[in-house]
Amino acid sequence: MNLSQTILNVEFNNPTVLASGIWGITASSWRNVAKNGAGGVTTKSLWIKEHKGHKNPTIISSEHWTLNAVGLPDAGPEKAREEIGSYMEDKPIPLIANIVAGTTEDFIAIAKEIVPLAPDFLEVNISCPNVEDEFGKPFACSAPNAAEVTKRVKEVSGDVPVFIKLSPNALSIAEVALACAEAGADGFTAINTVGPGMAIDLKSRMPILANKVGGLSGPAIKPIAVRCIADIYKATDGKLPIIGTGGVYTGEDALELMLAGASLIGIGTAISDRGQTTFKNVTDEMNAWCESEGIKDISEMIGGAIKNF
Repeated sequence: MNLSQTILNVEFNNPTVLASGIWGITASSWRNVAKNGAGGVTTKSLWIKEHKGHKNPTIISSEHWTLNAVGLPDAGPEKAREEIGSYMEDKPIPLIANIVAGTTEDFIAIAKEIVPLAPDFLEVNISCPNVEDEFGKPFACSAPNAAEVTKRVKEVSGDVPVFIKLSPNALSIAEVALACAEAGADGFTAINTVGPGMAIDLKSRMPILANKVGGLSGPAIKPIAVRCIADIYKATDGKLPIIGTGGVYTGEDALELMLAGASLIGIGTAISDRGQTTFKNVTDEMNAWCESEGIKDISEMIGGAIKNF
């Protein structure tokens, strides 16, 4: 069974990728993810200057969902250069650098800092729902705004492919994806967390998170991720690769996202429950299912459900 994927001339030994978030902070953590079976890693979101994030408590979970209001903390470009530079010395698996900003000009500035470090892809996070108090509605909620960021980042990205991370909160994620594709996007990541959502403590009668609201992830959002991936795949005629992420805990979850149109599968929240062996577990489960169904190459699955529409 062949689980490998070649995306824009970058080879992944299997489709699983560490999603951007709290598990991917340092070069040592990325190497550890590689040792545990991931096909690729994504950095946490990188800012043009130090960003403090939100005060604790920042995360609350149930068996069905997680609310996260970490607020994208980051030490700034100097730390990014140190960690990415270290990792690239003996890069075991492909690295996707996630960048974030509150303005178009800051997206350009951080892209200029990161591109010379030669990540395999640049993931442009225009869709985080839990920093709206700082920056307003995400760029991903507006097709013209999303296209403008895409166009400007592409102008400075050189040979590094640009993936735009889209939001399920857009009125039409298909419309936003198409606008980004026309502006030069090389691929997409879908989806970011849903929301924001809120959880309230009954005894104190107050929101549990210090930020009051946070982005929703975990198993509860998988059906939304599947629909959004399908919408993007259809809108772009399946011509651009999609990193599908949102609620993936098992190999069958991953395969469902691939049938909707994803080429790679981002995993984040599941690591909290299944541990760091999640990547190996998921790929083993994918392999077992495909062998039972007579699938010889995982690429056969991509968009399989959508092609029948």
